[in-house]
Order: sequence, then structure tokens, then C-alpha cells
Amino acid sequence: MKTGNKIALFTSLFVLVSFPVIFTVISLLTGDWKYLLYSLPGSFTAGFTGLIVTLKHIREERKAAER
Repeated sequence: MKTGNKIALFTSLFVLVSFPVIFTVISLLTGDWKYLLYSLPGSFTAGFTGLIVTLKHIREERKAAER
């Protein structure tokens, strides 16, 4: 796996996991759950889009290496 793919995979997983956790903590501290509510769609959209594109590149890279 190329370094760029590793970084992209890490970034996608980081966005998917850590952003909702961060906004959950903020919501718990402030008592205003709108922070979490408004952050979830953006976090999941960005994270899943990046994850799908990264996994596609990794699969293409593996297929090219097998040839």
C-alpha cells in the first residue's frame, strides 16, 4: 500500500470516529445537543466518501500489483 493511501485511509477513519466523539463531548459539556446533531451528517458524509474512494484506490493498486 502506498503512503498516500495509508494517509487517506487514516484520515477517513479519523473523521468517521473522532469528529462525532469530539462533538458528543462538546454536547455533553454544553448541554446543547444541536452541536452533535449538526455535525453527524457532515462527518459521516466526508468520512464515508473518503473511505470509499480510498478503498477503491487500494483495490486498484492490488489488482495492478497482481498483474
